[in-house]
Amino acid sequence: MARPPVLKLPEVLEEIGMSRAAFYRMRARGQAPRLIKLPNGQIRCRRADLDTWWATYELNAH
Repeated sequence: MARPPVLKLPEVLEEIGMSRAAFYRMRARGQAPRLIKLPNGQIRCRRADLDTWWATYELNAH
């Protein structure tokens, strides 16, 4: 099954195993994946941006 190109914030939080509050603290420090705010106020994250974010943290762990 293909992964969706754009994820809703709850999907991102589930994938990374983090609470909304912890995610927003990380975002305030500039350490969260890049997000998109839609005109209706909903938040989305491109799959490519989340994958890039994961890769950055994998590289830093070594």
